[in-house]
Amino acid sequence: MKLAELLKTYRVEHRISAREFAKSIGVSNTYISLIEKGETKSPTFDMLKKIAKGMSLDVDELVNMLDDDTIVSVRPKTMSGIRIPVLGRVIAGIPIEAVEEIIDYEEIAESLAKTGEFFALQIKGDSMEPEMREGDIAIVRKQETAETGDIAIVLVNGDDATVKKVRILDEGIMLIPFNAKYTPWAYTAEECESLPVRIIGKVIECRRKY
Repeated sequence: MKLAELLKTYRVEHRISAREFAKSIGVSNTYISLIEKGETKSPTFDMLKKIAKGMSLDVDELVNMLDDDTIVSVRPKTMSGIRIPVLGRVIAGIPIEAVEEIIDYEEIAESLAKTGEFFALQIKGDSMEPEMREGDIAIVRKQETAETGDIAIVLVNGDDATVKKVRILDEGIMLIPFNAKYTPWAYTAEECESLPVRIIGKVIECRRKY
């Protein structure tokens, strides 16, 4: 049986919503929904262990219930780099290391990891299309500054983080979407302080899942 079918069957039989199940194992509701729809890559072995625990199973028991294709895709691979968490969202006022909505993990080269502290963020919406699409994974180096032309992760007005191209102005900052149907956002230096508008990282790489 496919993981998607097994997970959905378990929830239906135990009358547990996707949101309730996701909360019980410490992942996002979105991630569970993507698994059940078959719209995300197979989970890492660590994620598989969380799912098994949520179903009151040992991970070996869960693996034995899956078909051969799924077993191959979820076996842990030999790590040749550094793992970083993929976050479903970043919220103002909550340190990145305290965010619980970890939906997966990505691996970056050890040489890159030595250049700073990294996390990954799943892209939402279409404002950065066609270069960055919903579901893509942005590899981000934590930093509080950016230069004109950089793609940055920015917190605005206490909302979730947004991904935009940055233009540094004489007295402020402009956040520019790639998608032409959206207009740039410009903020004065005063607005950057009062709202606030705060850069929390620079996108180093974008990874697409198929």
